[in-house]
Amino acid sequence: MTQIQNFIVTESDVGIRIDKFLSSKMTDFSRSEIQKFNIVRKDGCKVKLSDKTKLDDEFIVEIQQKISDKAIDNISKDFDLDILYEDDDIIVINKPRGVVMYPSAGNKTGTLVQNLLAYTHLSALGGETRPGVVHRLDKDTSGVMVFAKSDMAYRNLVKMFSIHDLTRKYIAFAWGIPNWGGADIVGNIARSSRNRQKMTMVKTGGKSAHTIVNVADVWTKANISMFRCTLLTGRTHQIRVHLSSHGFPVLCDELYGRPTNHLGGVKDSELLSFLQNHHGQMLHAEVLEFKHPVTGEQMHFKSQLPADMAELKEILDDIQC
Repeated sequence: MTQIQNFIVTESDVGIRIDKFLSSKMTDFSRSEIQKFNIVRKDGCKVKLSDKTKLDDEFIVEIQQKISDKAIDNISKDFDLDILYEDDDIIVINKPRGVVMYPSAGNKTGTLVQNLLAYTHLSALGGETRPGVVHRLDKDTSGVMVFAKSDMAYRNLVKMFSIHDLTRKYIAFAWGIPNWGGADIVGNIARSSRNRQKMTMVKTGGKSAHTIVNVADVWTKANISMFRCTLLTGRTHQIRVHLSSHGFPVLCDELYGRPTNHLGGVKDSELLSFLQNHHGQMLHAEVLEFKHPVTGEQMHFKSQLPADMAELKEILDDIQC
């Protein structure tokens, strides 16, 4: 992917190093990144970046943003993108359940990144196989996601997620009826020593994790609750681990849900059939709020429940009646 930019030296910029001049104009790139670009004068002569600028100098900068072959192999439109918002810097989509984020050893094709690249460009700063990726959702978690298209957006979004200067809310259907309306779940999370695919709560070590959980609905006859979970940190499997460790495993979660412990108590045949035949935890990224990484405008996105979770809610409502 190539982008061309032109810069003309005015009186206020005369007499400074060319690389310093260009970095002052291209604030979304570091000076070391700029040095890697193809930079020529208007007449086509190569530029020496340590030279000083002169009045009316015109520099043409060819920005090469390279995406690794690992990322662009087999780019294809395997499913329709549900685009909630798009501009030159970001794209916000509603991720479907069952889709892997980016190519990996066991998932070479059909990933979300490959489908996005078939539609638009993404910032190369994300790395070889993760262009534009500033956060992730598990394969079987659906909901709102933002990707960076420009490098400035990528840098600023990464910073927002690292200090958690944004709002992320999820909907989870889980086993159990709490005796509280809301709770703060705080506890460090680390990778399990018994199963490297799992995360677990630990008393020492790991990374701090904080989830605010509020009860959104309960179905006492089915022993199922719907929680609205707000992330104050962003650890791997955080909501699934926190809810499960406190006795409320997410429905259809094969890793943390312990389904055999609960299915035996399900009396309703329609609910039992749904739970036995559905794949993928009942967890959905409902709300994402953040300041636009370039304009600073406050952005708010909300995704409706996906069809499978809406179907589950209908079944539960019918049982409760």
